[in-house]
Amino acid sequence: MSTIVVGVDGSPESKAALRWALAEARLRNATLHVVHAWVIPAAFGVDAAFVLAEAIEGFQEEAGRVLDEALAEVAGEAGTDVPLEREVVQGPASACLLRAAAGADLLVVGSRGHGGFAGLLLGSVSQQCAHHATCPVVIVRGQA
Repeated sequence: MSTIVVGVDGSPESKAALRWALAEARLRNATLHVVHAWVIPAAFGVDAAFVLAEAIEGFQEEAGRVLDEALAEVAGEAGTDVPLEREVVQGPASACLLRAAAGADLLVVGSRGHGGFAGLLLGSVSQQCAHHATCPVVIVRGQA
């Protein structure tokens, strides 16, 4: 069975990408691998490696909640007849998505996420995925 990987960060663009990927997975009879990557916030500074285990667990739980909410919203609209794999992973989003997409049939990302500069046409994650993925990449824009 084929696999489609989609990155979700809770932004409107990533939800649009999830919607598109879900519909494509349905058409291809594919498994949808939904990935949310998170990093320790920069506010923790240089000593981020020494962040308490409880804080890291809290970040992981929050990342899982973001992914669950996006899945509930989008799958609730479209139904859940597509096999889903859910992954919450710590690390830079582009690196985590590229790793997850190794061997996949398609990688789907939103044009922009929560970070960066709002005026850019593409975000850094979508650019990195487009340039470095070993499979085809679809970049989905949100509402105009």
